[in-house]
Amino acid sequence: MDKIISHSEKDTFRIAKEYAKHTKPGDVICLEGDLGAGKTHFTKGFVTAFGIEMNAVSSPTFALINEYRGDRANIYHFDCYRLEDIREALEIGAEEYFYGDGICIIEWPERIREILPSNSKTVTITPKGPSEREIRFNP
Repeated sequence: MDKIISHSEKDTFRIAKEYAKHTKPGDVICLEGDLGAGKTHFTKGFVTAFGIEMNAVSSPTFALINEYRGDRANIYHFDCYRLEDIREALEIGAEEYFYGDGICIIEWPERIREILPSNSKTVTITPKGPSEREIRFNP
């Protein structure tokens, strides 16, 4: 597992953009971390690698999923924080996204772990100070 220390939001943005360059359609990226860890900010950096404006990204907490049309792949941004039951994810067809031709990036994946593909990748973001984050990548 690779580990990088981010010293600022700008650093996290850059790290996420670089990581995204190594992903491909069909990938499922699970973002783990506590509230305020920087998962949505990581996603903002991630999508810019696909020609999507960072300002297009907002946390889909109430919508569950936001779709972004990229120049080399579509990005499907899930936020499962408010899910009360895995059936809610199934009802919106989450599995179709996971096995489709876009890239899924999922906040709070532990709430739907049992339906995620076995080859999902995990990025764990852990605050280490006011602006410092440890970012771990597990292929």
